[in-house]
Amino acid sequence: MAQRDYVEKDYYRILGVAKDATQSDIAKAYRRLARENHPDAKPGDAAAESRFKEVSEAYSVLSNADKRKEYDEVRRLVGTGAFGGGGPGGFSGGFPGGGVAGGFDLGDIFGQVFRNGGNGAGGGFGTPRQTRRAARPRGRDLETTMTLSFADAMAGVTTTLRVSGQATCRTCSGSGAAPGTSPVTCPVCSGSGVVASNQGLFSFSEPCDACGGTGRQIPTPCPTCHGTGTEDRPREIRARIPAGVKDGARIRLAGRGEGAPAGGEPGDLFVNVKVEPHPLFGRRGDDLTLTVPITYGEAVLGTRLTVPTLDGPVTLRVPPGTPSGKTLRVRGRGAPAGRGRGDLLVTVELAVPRNLTKTQRKALEAYAALEDGDALRERFAPYLDAAPVGGDQGV
Repeated sequence: MAQRDYVEKDYYRILGVAKDATQSDIAKAYRRLARENHPDAKPGDAAAESRFKEVSEAYSVLSNADKRKEYDEVRRLVGTGAFGGGGPGGFSGGFPGGGVAGGFDLGDIFGQVFRNGGNGAGGGFGTPRQTRRAARPRGRDLETTMTLSFADAMAGVTTTLRVSGQATCRTCSGSGAAPGTSPVTCPVCSGSGVVASNQGLFSFSEPCDACGGTGRQIPTPCPTCHGTGTEDRPREIRARIPAGVKDGARIRLAGRGEGAPAGGEPGDLFVNVKVEPHPLFGRRGDDLTLTVPITYGEAVLGTRLTVPTLDGPVTLRVPPGTPSGKTLRVRGRGAPAGRGRGDLLVTVELAVPRNLTKTQRKALEAYAALEDGDALRERFAPYLDAAPVGGDQGV
């Protein structure tokens, strides 16, 4: 439904009811007119079809309490000349450009009316919507990348970052005014940064041309920044990187980005962190990982291993019969995480020797003679008894 319909169409007249008609009266009028003009009742009658659509449109507005309230209030305002015209009849023929009155979009007007102070049909609007203060200008966000060693990432560091861009002017400290002078409140907007343009019952705000929307004027601009409050220069920023930071983390340093024009807020600085790998430790979330080789005898008989951690060595018990690839957990020896720590996950891996001494080979052969490998592979037996598909397969 077009915005202009609320002004151009008298839905009460279309349904043939009074403006104070009850919802029941409106429903009865609609049903009667809909039956009379329905396309099924008058097939091929273009006028009846048009009338049916008009009646349906009127009913869709007046049967809805909120829409009816909005419709009544808009037509009441039009009748007062708030849009620069006369009553509803004075708008017959529409607005140039479609739905625009006096250079303002009716959709914007209606939205402001019913979101910012409308108090219902018959109650009036009282005071217009108040003018809002202009938004303060903001400096650009900056981004940089830093690389940390694994140890520094785990411990946390305070470092110096070097960035370039607009920064607070050192001559005027960001005021934009020459030393010994000060900015003054804009006399046009009284420091709000916006001015109001009254249109009947409505007040529309726009940036103040006299001060550029800042709310201030600078009679004597700073010779370095020429009144902007910022200058282009490199600077050093001290930043604290928290303990346990992860590779790929993005840290926000509020207010450490580029400076803003005089009176504005600085942007933020975002630090992208890269963490170098460690020769021993890996990382899985807040847990650290470590792979430790063990001998066959240690795996079978069990043993105690001394393994490294970030805080010094610890002794780890390996139970008898531990298979290769088993992961054992050392609690509280992982990466820092908030107020706590993750765990250290130690994976034991069976080391198979490539060269044996004569004594080792003799002992291993004696042990092998006592083992029954076929019993371990008993589940393969049904397949081994089947007819061979080919000859011996070398590896």
